Amino acid sequence: MNLTRILSIVLFLVSIGLAYVLYNNINSTIEFKDYVESTEQKITDKLAIIREAEKAYLERYGNYTSNWDSLINFIQNGQVPITVRTETITQLAYGVEKVDVKIDTVGFRAAKDRIFKKNFALNATADGTFGGYFVKEGDYVVKGSNAYRLRLPNGKTEIYRFTNEGTILNLANLKPGAEIRRGQSIAELWDYQLNPNVDLSTLSVVPGSNKPFEIFVGKIKRGQSLVSVIEVKDPAPINPERKETNEAQNRKPLGFGSRVDVGTAGNWE
Repeated sequence: MNLTRILSIVLFLVSIGLAYVLYNNINSTIEFKDYVESTEQKITDKLAIIREAEKAYLERYGNYTSNWDSLINFIQNGQVPITVRTETITQLAYGVEKVDVKIDTVGFRAAKDRIFKKNFALNATADGTFGGYFVKEGDYVVKGSNAYRLRLPNGKTEIYRFTNEGTILNLANLKPGAEIRRGQSIAELWDYQLNPNVDLSTLSVVPGSNKPFEIFVGKIKRGQSLVSVIEVKDPAPINPERKETNEAQNRKPLGFGSRVDVGTAGNWE
């Protein structure tokens, strides 16, 4: 075997090796990116639940909590009040009006429903004669699917569709031929606003790092009052762009709220 042939074989083997290394690096980069994205989705799913749970806890007890056991127990077993707000307007001298606001508790709702579920109302968009439903209570419907039929005052029959998706909680007691008015309640639906498959027993654990979320609750002064504040964030991001050691600092660790300001906005939204 001459030298040229030997060099050709060596170069061929080197090129294969370099191609493999290049492919492996690219493939590893893609896999890591996918891993970061899927993990951050799991993190934001938990943060969204923590936020809604803390807001409900604040409604119930007047303050946030930094105790994970208390928060998880509240989600699983707690109740939140159902309130009705009424305003009374009294005319005073010189055209001045006095507005008295009264908030009454009319019942209680399971905290888990308040946190995970959201209700949607479907109201009539026009006056007309009811022509019947296309669905029944308990059905799951998608946005844009047929809801009910209505004959308008001009004699034309229109089919109206759902503007949200969800499970039908109740339908108005309407029979074909009944007259309905614009704005009248037609149906009520509910759907999950948060991921119901998250394991609540590990709610405090950050996916990817298995460290607990960093949580701060406190009070700050606003005018003459003290108001509650909360901040929850990932203490050890797996995303290099979110680490504190990242010189660019163009993306902060996933979290919501603030220690120095009122609000619960999340930086993933």
